[in-house]
Amino acid sequence: MAVFRSKPKPEPAPAIHSLLGKDVLFKGEVHTNTRSFRVEGIVEGTIHSKGEVSIAPGGLVKGTIFAKHLVVTGRAEGTMKISDCLEIHGTGYVEGDVEVGSLVVDEGGTLQGVCVRKDQKSGKEEANGVAKGGSLPVGKAPDSGAKKADVKG
Repeated sequence: MAVFRSKPKPEPAPAIHSLLGKDVLFKGEVHTNTRSFRVEGIVEGTIHSKGEVSIAPGGLVKGTIFAKHLVVTGRAEGTMKISDCLEIHGTGYVEGDVEVGSLVVDEGGTLQGVCVRKDQKSGKEEANGVAKGGSLPVGKAPDSGAKKADVKG
C-alpha cells in the first residue's frame, strides 16, 4: 500500500481585475477600490486604489498614484503615496516624490527622486518631539519661505 503526500498547492497569482491595454492612452482619474489594476498602456492623471496597481513593461503612468501596493516593471513619473509596499523590479523606473510603507528595489530597478518612509506606528510625533518618516505634499511646491532649524550636536 502506497502513501501519497500531496504537495501544498502554490497560491495562484492575484487576478487582474482591470487592465489598460497596450497602445491605450487614458487621461483623467481612475478609481479601482480594492480591485487590482494593471497598466500596459499610458495613464496621464491620477490613480486611486486600495489594492494593487502594477505597471507592466512598456507601461507608463504620469501623474499621481495612491495605492496599497505598487509593482513597477515599466515606468512611473510623478507623486506616489503607497500605504504598504512599492516594488521596483529589474526593468522598472520610478521618478518623482514617493511615500511608502516599505520599499523593494531589484537589481536593475531605478528610483530617481525623493523617497520618504511612512510611519507605520502612528501619524503623531513621538514623545521626544521627533517624528519618524514624513509626508510628501501632493501637487504643491515646497515652501520656499520655510526657516531652517539649527542643529547642535
